[in-house]
Amino acid sequence: MKDYRGKWLYEPETVLFEVDGPVAYITLNRPEARNALNGQMLSEMHDAMLEADDRTDINVMVLQGAGKDFCAGYDLKLSYQGRGEKTEMGDYKYREATKRYDDDCWSMEKTQRWALVMPSLHKPVIAKVHGNCLAGGNDLALACDLVIAADDAKFGFPATRANGSPPAHMWTYHVGPQWAKRMLFTGDKIRGRDAVKIGLVLESWPVEELDARVKEMADKVGAVDSELLSAHKRIVNLALEQMGAEQIQRMAAEIDARAHLSTGPRRMQFKADMAEHGMKVALKNRDAPFGDGYVHFRED
Repeated sequence: MKDYRGKWLYEPETVLFEVDGPVAYITLNRPEARNALNGQMLSEMHDAMLEADDRTDINVMVLQGAGKDFCAGYDLKLSYQGRGEKTEMGDYKYREATKRYDDDCWSMEKTQRWALVMPSLHKPVIAKVHGNCLAGGNDLALACDLVIAADDAKFGFPATRANGSPPAHMWTYHVGPQWAKRMLFTGDKIRGRDAVKIGLVLESWPVEELDARVKEMADKVGAVDSELLSAHKRIVNLALEQMGAEQIQRMAAEIDARAHLSTGPRRMQFKADMAEHGMKVALKNRDAPFGDGYVHFRED
């Protein structure tokens, strides 16, 4: 993030910011953690996007991930270890997600302000997706204006099987009610080449072609004046707002908080597995009843 003189107030540690002509490339950069989302990364991504939206030499942004994945979701280790740290004020506790309904809502609304900044930006954002694009990563991609993916990229929200409901909801607006329910009811994943068929993704390409295809699209969009791009984006987003998209994001956070209060056997087993055995075992047990966990289409 820069001040009014163009000097960096701080150097981001989990996000890369690069400019190529009229295109800003914003890269989630925690490859050792499969770009799992934490507060620092979301805050730095948010600030990088505001920086690009402010700069007059940039017309379009590309959001991408370093390493093998776009983003594997939220950092569950942090989510389940709690926040009750001591501060200079003494044994003071911050609001802690999943403990009380209102605190959970507050926490997720704060996260939304960082994670769902894309619709409020004046300039278009293209999500370039490869590898895993799951849970919170899926939320990021669906908040962008265009999604272009590798054929073998993996989209989905497996956490709906035992952990909660997505705290952001653009599913219905992309794929309609039946596919939204099908994906949320099962937590199944869908590959990029199939995600195109249901409208979740605009285009998919072989992974070796993805960089070139996204650059081609970004350069084409970037050739249009930013004022015109802003006008086009604003009218489409206003139409989405008329369909309730902005209010639904608020409701999604509240519904997720409600889901977190579930005492059903699958949720309680997941929490017990996390506490006793760790994330790897918890995920394995959660996903065991779902086969390979993918959407399959009939081959004609």
